[in-house]
Amino acid sequence: MNIQAEKLELVRMILDTDNPGILSSIKRIFTNSRKVDFWDNLPQSQKEEILEEIEEIENGETLDYEEFIKKHR
Repeated sequence: MNIQAEKLELVRMILDTDNPGILSSIKRIFTNSRKVDFWDNLPQSQKEEILEEIEEIENGETLDYEEFIKKHR
């Protein structure tokens, strides 16, 4: 089933229910999914380290796995 069909099925199910508990649960799922981002919970030092590593990757400053393993055996 494609994403649009899934959305339509969910809309149909929501419209057909009279259960306030189900509606409340669905609303809570959407509310919570907008708030949580693991990045916001990381310490600044980890964020900086990750950003530095991304920059190194973008600049081609990486090692092949086999090369890395050879250096550490």
